Amino acid sequence: MKDFSTYISIDASVRFGKPCIKGTRIAVVDILQWLASGMSHEQIMEDYPSLKEDHILAALAFAANRESIIKMVAA
Repeated sequence: MKDFSTYISIDASVRFGKPCIKGTRIAVVDILQWLASGMSHEQIMEDYPSLKEDHILAALAFAANRESIIKMVAA
């Protein structure tokens, strides 16, 4: 997914500015933690009916993009 900005917003007044799924208070980090804990996409969407497959993929794409632009600084 290249255009994750369709699904992700950053608003200082929502979850202290954490990247969230637009129109919700569900943060990208929440989705990543659920996936890391072993939840499937289907289980997440069952527990959070406002989420769709595209939202989960957008969260993954957002995290991958952010990871790709982080620079390591030697101490």
